[in-house]
Amino acid sequence: MSCERSRIVQTTILRILTIPTRATIRLSSSQPFIQTPTTLRLPRAHPGRSCLQSNLDMHPDYIAELLHPFTCPVSNPCHSELGQRAGEKPAVLSPAQLQSISTYIDILIHWNSRINLTAIRNEEEIVTRHFGESLFAARHLFPPCPESSSVPPALKDLDLDFEVPEAQSPKAEARLADLGSGAGFPGVPIRLWAPNIALTLIESNQKKATFLRELTRALTLTDIDIQNARAETFPPSTFDVVTLRAVERLPKVLPIAANLLSPTGRLALLISSSQLESTLSTLPNFSWDHPIPIPQSQSRIILVGSPEPRTPTGGMD
Repeated sequence: MSCERSRIVQTTILRILTIPTRATIRLSSSQPFIQTPTTLRLPRAHPGRSCLQSNLDMHPDYIAELLHPFTCPVSNPCHSELGQRAGEKPAVLSPAQLQSISTYIDILIHWNSRINLTAIRNEEEIVTRHFGESLFAARHLFPPCPESSSVPPALKDLDLDFEVPEAQSPKAEARLADLGSGAGFPGVPIRLWAPNIALTLIESNQKKATFLRELTRALTLTDIDIQNARAETFPPSTFDVVTLRAVERLPKVLPIAANLLSPTGRLALLISSSQLESTLSTLPNFSWDHPIPIPQSQSRIILVGSPEPRTPTGGMD
């Protein structure tokens, strides 16, 4: 079954699951009943669910549809596993991964009513803006197979010194640190995408660190180290990949993040295009890949760079 046909079937199922009904409201004892249209969303039973999860969650097929622009390369579209033809790749996200994202959304919404984790309240926007952006970064950091890269047309006219990135396969037990992890983006979705990495979530806020511990426990994710500490306290050259997203005072944090990288490590930034020039000037000794525009965004980009090899100075004749 082709990707387009699969999405049509998913959309049809979702429309069936949304039942229009009417609510009856009595304004007072002397006034007649008034009927107003509303929408009833069907709950689904989940045995053994955590008490922190809501009774309603997003359908995994709908999540897959929303994430499609972020996870499927245009040049090699995804196909349904059931209708897969010889030589075609299976669906990018498995049912288990999609269910984990659905559970993640439930827990995030519940905790967000108690502590400020995200300003986004709409579930569809949570999927596209948080998970979509994080998984888009994951696909470029740990692509499922080698894929050619091209310079985005919108960036060709910029007078910037970039190198064309080479496709890199997931490194076994790659050490990734997500600085200022907050609600877990992009670190946890990257871990869902690449389960072989060793993930460290660094979050100085104690309440947010507690949320991250509950989240990883509910998702039964292992090999995740949650550090309620400041990044400055970590020894240098500790990680193979360091990610930053939506952090305050980015120019101040960048040198700290760079210090955590191994000599061959990669720094992955999910930033606004307006932050590009200041980032380049803050880390002049980095070699940067071409900025990659994030789908469904006018200004968001992914910028990946590595420290340039140090040239020995001085010495004896």
